[in-house]
Amino acid sequence: MRAQPSSDLSSPALARGAASAPILKIEMLSVRFGGLAALSQVDFELERGTIHAIIGPNGAGKSTFFNCLTGVLRPTGGRIIFDGEEITGLQSNAISQKGIARSYQITNILANASALENVRIAAQSRRHGWNMIAHHGAFADINEKAERALHSVGLLAKAEELAGNLSHGEQRNLEIGIALATEPKLLCLDEPTAGMSQGETDETKELVRRIGKESTAGGTAGLSILIVEHDMQVVMELCDRISVLHYGAILAEGTPEEIQNNPKVLEVYLKT
Repeated sequence: MRAQPSSDLSSPALARGAASAPILKIEMLSVRFGGLAALSQVDFELERGTIHAIIGPNGAGKSTFFNCLTGVLRPTGGRIIFDGEEITGLQSNAISQKGIARSYQITNILANASALENVRIAAQSRRHGWNMIAHHGAFADINEKAERALHSVGLLAKAEELAGNLSHGEQRNLEIGIALATEPKLLCLDEPTAGMSQGETDETKELVRRIGKESTAGGTAGLSILIVEHDMQVVMELCDRISVLHYGAILAEGTPEEIQNNPKVLEVYLKT
């Protein structure tokens, strides 16, 4: 009897195939609210180790897209495949455990806790689950991971500062640190430069570019990043690829140069 081919990813050829496959693949994603189609049969792919932006006018479906991906909303139809596994309709905590982390448009931090405590809670929730009894010192690995996350976003020197006392830009970057502490394979950033000064925006842009080049916990590819951002200068300078949503459907997709020169995009979104 002939032996069946093994599906073990330890096979070099299969491992290379898995590594080259998109980390995120979305097929025919649809969301309806009554008679309103917020997303309509959206197909989307995100290549590993790239920074990919979702842009579009208000009401285009960007937030709905993010909410489906991160488990806040359950799609009406379609499939979401992350790192080769279908995650359609999973709860947010289950999706986080799979390796997707998200920052929010409105700052979501514990203002009366230190920067280190904010990040440590995120790291502990991923590695050990909640433990409100054990002293945090019992988890040396968690403390080390939290400090590394703060270092990554330039806030290690303010580890003991109350998060509520940080500047707006520092708070937004702390949120990125919180997300990084969960050891994601995919980082989803919702308006990361919203409300920032030009100086803060430039610093955050460089931060995102740098962490996008860093290796993930389980491999050598850079961290994959999906970003929703209204600042077109940030998008054009930072991202490898851009997808344009319009009325819940993908209008165009390509490199920043291709999007800047796409007549449909210029007509409905960039208005130039």
